[in-house]
Amino acid sequence: MENIFIKKAPAKINLTLDVTGKLENGYHTLSMIMQSIDVCDELSFEKTTDEQIIFTMNKELPDKIPSEKNLVYKAAKLMKDTFNIKGGFKIHLTKNIPAAAGLAGGSSDCATTLICINELCELGLDTEKLCEIGVKLGADVPFCIKKGTMLAEGIGEILTPLTPLQGVPILLIKPDISISTPYVYKHLNLKELDYHPDNKAMISYIDKKSVKDIAASLSNVLETVTIPENPIIDELKHYLVKNGAIGSLMSGSGPTTFGIFRDMKTAKKAYDKAKIDYPGFDVVLCRTM
Repeated sequence: MENIFIKKAPAKINLTLDVTGKLENGYHTLSMIMQSIDVCDELSFEKTTDEQIIFTMNKELPDKIPSEKNLVYKAAKLMKDTFNIKGGFKIHLTKNIPAAAGLAGGSSDCATTLICINELCELGLDTEKLCEIGVKLGADVPFCIKKGTMLAEGIGEILTPLTPLQGVPILLIKPDISISTPYVYKHLNLKELDYHPDNKAMISYIDKKSVKDIAASLSNVLETVTIPENPIIDELKHYLVKNGAIGSLMSGSGPTTFGIFRDMKTAKKAYDKAKIDYPGFDVVLCRTM
């Protein structure tokens, strides 16, 4: 068992998400505040003597991505090829984070793979080097390597650590729909945005640990695309507030909607009600970490 590593891969939510421009390569520049939450996938890694990467999962994802296209497999192969690692890996992913949900589950699994192979193979790479490799696989991967509470800029790879925001009760509701992130960005009209998140103010509220002000300042410009086409997200935002949340927002490009609560007792009551009211949806109670 000493050669088997088991690691958790936490999800994230966006407390703010602003799109500040578009690059020639099609990527958008962002300014957003990202927060790790304690909903985690779990990955086990085992070094093998043959050269194969064997990747398995506990469940089939909605879009049925073949193993070789999964970010975990891609990350393992990139590390193996880049550092000429002899032998192979057996990797098993236990999926707990809702998929295609705006929670960076795939990016977190990818980040955890990079971290684990670095340790397992004693490569000695520091966090910055891992982030440099990770951004090649996805813009959220560097954040998922560093975790915590961060201001993310550039395409998401320029990270500034903020005061940790730990232990805040969060209720996630993911409706039974899938949303394409590229579609959302393609249809975002930057010129017509009539509001932008105030990240400076949000950072000051995080510094003060003022959960009330943080909840009142949640903001995501991608809602301007996603909500008109998926009114269930707006319904869920109102539902969460009606059931005790002091603020609610769509995470990432959606469709997961989350509420921030003052205390776990109120959040648990809302969780129990949402499980009944939305039986086909993913309903998850968690905390910031």
